[in-house]
Amino acid sequence: MSKSQWSLSEAKDHFSQLVAAARRGKAQTVTRHGKAAVVVLKAEDYAHLEAQGQAPKKSFIQHLLDMPKGDIEFERLPLKPRDVEF
Repeated sequence: MSKSQWSLSEAKDHFSQLVAAARRGKAQTVTRHGKAAVVVLKAEDYAHLEAQGQAPKKSFIQHLLDMPKGDIEFERLPLKPRDVEF
């Protein structure tokens, strides 16, 4: 099983191994002072994430307007409202 977390000094000493592991498809985390600092990904995975982040985001209003229109019937649950005393 290959390693997926490296200290900064380990990453410097074994950079080619770190890159090889990332190219196999497993993200590699590099820590600094025991805390995650960076993640090394293969280029295709990074490109995929970049493409997802650049997709235009719809507003909530646009989302509602894009909902199907027409004679769609929705079944209501057979629930009774609770009794409320005033």
